[in-house]
Amino acid sequence: MKNITFNEYLKSTFGEKVYKISLEISGLTCPNRDGTCGTGGCIFCLNGSGDFTEKIVLGDTAENIRSSVYIAIEAGKNQTLKKAPDCKKFIAYFQSFTNTYAASEKLAPIFSEAINHKDVVALSIGTRPDCLPDDIIAMLSELNKTKPVFVELGLQTSNDSTAKLINRGYDSIVYENSVKKLKAEGINVVTHLIAGLPGESFRDYENSVNFAVKCGTDGIKIQPLNVLKNTPLANDESFSAYRPLGFEEYVEIVSRLVKLLPDNIVIHRLTGDGPRSALLAPLWCLDKKRVLNAIAKATK
Repeated sequence: MKNITFNEYLKSTFGEKVYKISLEISGLTCPNRDGTCGTGGCIFCLNGSGDFTEKIVLGDTAENIRSSVYIAIEAGKNQTLKKAPDCKKFIAYFQSFTNTYAASEKLAPIFSEAINHKDVVALSIGTRPDCLPDDIIAMLSELNKTKPVFVELGLQTSNDSTAKLINRGYDSIVYENSVKKLKAEGINVVTHLIAGLPGESFRDYENSVNFAVKCGTDGIKIQPLNVLKNTPLANDESFSAYRPLGFEEYVEIVSRLVKLLPDNIVIHRLTGDGPRSALLAPLWCLDKKRVLNAIAKATK
């Protein structure tokens, strides 16, 4: 595997290992859930959240933002120190829901307080390409002048027919335009892709990777499509014939996709899973070490 991982990138950039503190802003939702561009979210989405690591929820009132952010980061530090007592540097990671889907007046003090914490070396903000109006990009640009900002965009696929099927809620040109705006401000872009979406083949995965690279993404996250309880993918009869990717199939797909990446693309993630209590399939993705070891062996 010729591309560096995000951990390697962070170590070379900041001189030591950097740990993420996962934060959640209370009161956020998604335009694909509140009726702005759709309802119910994407077919694979559980409660609007695309990740399931432990999070610290921030308050949503102006008067408690400063103390809430500081307390949350300190709590996250303490959790991490139990596992890695020598860690000194952290990323404030806003991952759940759509973290730019609110007024900049609400978001600016939260992000500013986080980025100015003495032990935080960068921000990572998960969002949708259709939730980056000019005032939000201007705010992110200002933050990026203080410390690095990573914006994670959920593209999933460049195939707009698939996008309609999974109820994504925007066309791929929206992603392309958002990446251009972010890159014009010097902001690091990370693109989320999913292998195993209904009806897609390797050609679709290949096209999605090439599209993200062509648009200017700096990093890539790839994961298998998870079938989670109480999601449209699990409950809707129209998806009853869906077959999740098998272990060997996924390893082959990802190992081939990695070989397509230019050397400058940072690999942030090559697998992912949902919570054990909600994951219906594929169950093999719960063993991340096995998956990653197999991919590493296949890409040698």
